[in-house]
Amino acid sequence: MGKRLLCGCEDVSVEEVRRAWAAGHRDLESVKRFTGFGTGPCQGKSCLALVTRELLRLGATPGELAPFTARPPREPVALGALAGLDPGTLPVGHEGIPPDAPPRRPGPDGLRPLPSRADVVVVGGGVLGLSLAYELARRGTTDVLVLEQAYLNAGASGRNGGGVRAQWSTPTMIRLARRSLELCRRFAVDMGINVWFRPGGYLFLAPTAEQVARLEQNARLHAEHGLRTRVLDRAQALEIVPHLDPSRFLAASHNPDDGVVFPWPFLWGYAGKAEALGVQVRTFTRVTGFRRAGAALTHVETDRGAVACGAVVNAAGAWSKGVAALAGVATPNRPTRHEILVTEPLEPWLDPLVSLLGSGLYFSQSQRGELVGGMGDPAEPEGVSQGSSLRFLARFAGAITRLAPRTAGVKVLRQWAGCYDVTPDNNPILGPAGFGNFFQLHGLVGHGFMMAPALAELYADLLTGRGRDELFDRFPLSRFERGGAAREDFIIG
Repeated sequence: MGKRLLCGCEDVSVEEVRRAWAAGHRDLESVKRFTGFGTGPCQGKSCLALVTRELLRLGATPGELAPFTARPPREPVALGALAGLDPGTLPVGHEGIPPDAPPRRPGPDGLRPLPSRADVVVVGGGVLGLSLAYELARRGTTDVLVLEQAYLNAGASGRNGGGVRAQWSTPTMIRLARRSLELCRRFAVDMGINVWFRPGGYLFLAPTAEQVARLEQNARLHAEHGLRTRVLDRAQALEIVPHLDPSRFLAASHNPDDGVVFPWPFLWGYAGKAEALGVQVRTFTRVTGFRRAGAALTHVETDRGAVACGAVVNAAGAWSKGVAALAGVATPNRPTRHEILVTEPLEPWLDPLVSLLGSGLYFSQSQRGELVGGMGDPAEPEGVSQGSSLRFLARFAGAITRLAPRTAGVKVLRQWAGCYDVTPDNNPILGPAGFGNFFQLHGLVGHGFMMAPALAELYADLLTGRGRDELFDRFPLSRFERGGAAREDFIIG
């Protein structure tokens, strides 16, 4: 008997929707992020009704089937039209932007019970928490519990552009990124799930002489670490991406080994393999506090009960500052929203991910042909928000159509947002803080996704006594009492 498809674009079957239901997913947004339905070229138009019908048949009520969070634009709009808007006249920040629809917790029958105890409790079911749980289990520490307040891919791990690059400005970040790239290339084989890794490279464009000098300095460092980065003049850059306006930049750097992936399967792969090794992953479970005895945390309190713990790892990303505060630990990281959009499919014309330094603009082309891009906003206030704004569309459209005029007629299909987890020096917060068994794994700005595979290996070695990398001495929370570490400034967005 053949597979019965509900979503032809993403090859999602009835059986996969039923597995999502069995895992406790009842609203359409969480089923979408569990299966991938509705993310293809039709954007859910042909499959939404079919998936809704199947969930109703399985027992969902109409009230439980909350629709997708509304994402502008309501209909496809050309980038050229959006570029005609003046961002300065549009609201800044979160005012007037509808929040994400809250995740609908399953009924009691859809939630697996919490264990009474775990050797390691990981707070946060994003790529950092799940990759760490997997690496711990590989090293024999399988009594691990991962707690996620929503569903997998609900946070920044499921809301990023999927870029993975080794072009950084410090040896530490280059070392981590190179290892992550190695693991990304092997992920489909090692984990049994396709992440659509595409090694098209990153092309950084420098519009000022100061930024050209920065690229040249980075390239010398990259060569010392075995990267194939080249600094290019305008003509050479146009050989890689012919449709750029050469008046918008002076030079470029390109490393062909950088790449782009589809983020969601990373979480599916890590979660599946970790659970197969004995890790317990519990979604729809919010941490509400901690119990302590002397210099140690003894229990993690949740809205579903308390769990005794040997160690706790705070890997909650944009929510990590709040999680640390529950234990009385103050951290300086701050969450800020970063928005992304996707366009209609085009013929292949863009191999690398392109980033214009100084503007925050970046964009790449998926294997299906869509342009996927984002742009940071210096005026964005602190706060956890995953709503979408018209101001972003206007700023992004203006920037990309000036740099690549051929994009003016390309239509935007949808947009979304996730949160960066920003520290004062743009470096992570690692190691214990406040309590000997309260470990921090957060503050990775917008590059947590690309650093997670390598960082999880080193963190698992630390927690299992197999070694202590110099990262944990360089990036403890206590460094901010001394003014922080050397600032990592090669940040996109």
